[in-house]
Amino acid sequence: MTAMTHAPELFREAVAALQTVRPRPELTLDSVRAPQRLAPWSYALSGETTGPADVLASGRLVLLHDPDGQENWNGVLRMVVYARAELDRELASDPFLPAVGWSWLTDALEGAGANLTALGGTVTETSSARFGDISGPPRTDDLELRASWTPTDAELHSHGEAFCQMMASMAGLPPVGVTLFEHRQSS
Repeated sequence: MTAMTHAPELFREAVAALQTVRPRPELTLDSVRAPQRLAPWSYALSGETTGPADVLASGRLVLLHDPDGQENWNGVLRMVVYARAELDRELASDPFLPAVGWSWLTDALEGAGANLTALGGTVTETSSARFGDISGPPRTDDLELRASWTPTDAELHSHGEAFCQMMASMAGLPPVGVTLFEHRQSS
């Protein structure tokens, strides 16, 4: 991508809107290098949070802009999200997990008031087992969410807020203002 000053006005407005997002304290949000071959203009944010029981969720939100549009976009802007969260073994066996994972995104977009069209994506459950000299836990279970949608305008603050909310849901964080109490066993 060439210098931002040479970017189309619509793209500059969209990036500026994303830069106004202020995540909750448990979530780090940073600007990172965006993919270069998907569209003439791109911008990306990376997010990471740790929830209760040290559940790690990480993800990337990418803004793409092609002034000529692309066939499947239904517009000239496109948002792409990739997120991954560790799961505990019990949750990983839940047959409704993919639908719940998808609802974390759709509920966040709706709750933030994001205006969009052409939403689609996948939710994938993965299990990995380690063998031999590879250190780490013997088995891990993860949930991956990949999705994209077309914003109807450059006001992307709500899209960024939805990304942050989705990340919090994936990590199992309670709503802002709600405190979780740890259960301690008596000795």
